[in-house]
Amino acid sequence: MGRPAALLAALAAVVGWYAVAPHLGGVSLWWDITLLSVAIIPAVFSVVLLALPLWSTRGLLPIGIAFAVLALALARVHLDVASNFAKLAAMVFLAWWFLSYFEDVSWVVLVAAIIPWVDAYSVWRGPTKTITTQHENVFSALSVGFVVPGGGAARLGLPDVLFLALFLAAAARFELRVVWTWVGLVVGLGLTIVLATWFDVNGLPALPALSLGFLVPNADLLWKRLRERGPRETAGEPARD
Repeated sequence: MGRPAALLAALAAVVGWYAVAPHLGGVSLWWDITLLSVAIIPAVFSVVLLALPLWSTRGLLPIGIAFAVLALALARVHLDVASNFAKLAAMVFLAWWFLSYFEDVSWVVLVAAIIPWVDAYSVWRGPTKTITTQHENVFSALSVGFVVPGGGAARLGLPDVLFLALFLAAAARFELRVVWTWVGLVVGLGLTIVLATWFDVNGLPALPALSLGFLVPNADLLWKRLRERGPRETAGEPARD
């Protein structure tokens, strides 16, 4: 099966699950968590992995904006599943457009080192906490849902989706371990959901786990690139990937 066919098959399977899941009987909380961690979240983001060759497509910004507008329009007419996937597509294409401004892999490493702290503050004391605890409808609009049996859903904020797509595309652009990066990212999300449930908190920041999901599988390659780049830049030689 070629990559385009695999992409269409994965997308059809995920959309089919979203259509069927609300009509299934509900299961226990920990079964929901298990399904989310090992099946539903990996399945949804397998679509992003299979679409990854599009990261260098021209016109990513207008494509991302078009999907964002489409998501708003679909939400207005209560086509929630379609709006959910339009939001996902919007964040993915905007992330890939944003990556075009990263001239070097060191920029991605710097972002991965900074954003966990920003996200942690936002979730525990900042605007994210206010939105999730006092404005649930706003959080629903600014997140992507992952449907479990019975129709419930775990939600991931749009910035989290954006950075997941950015880290995955960065692995492709800078010739890192793409598949292992994808594994690290989805495992990180799964562990975040498990910990949030285990400690019975309203939400945990996802970006620390996503940053580790990018850094850990590529640590040796990143260290080598950064060490090699340092002496060349000191000598005035332009860095190359």
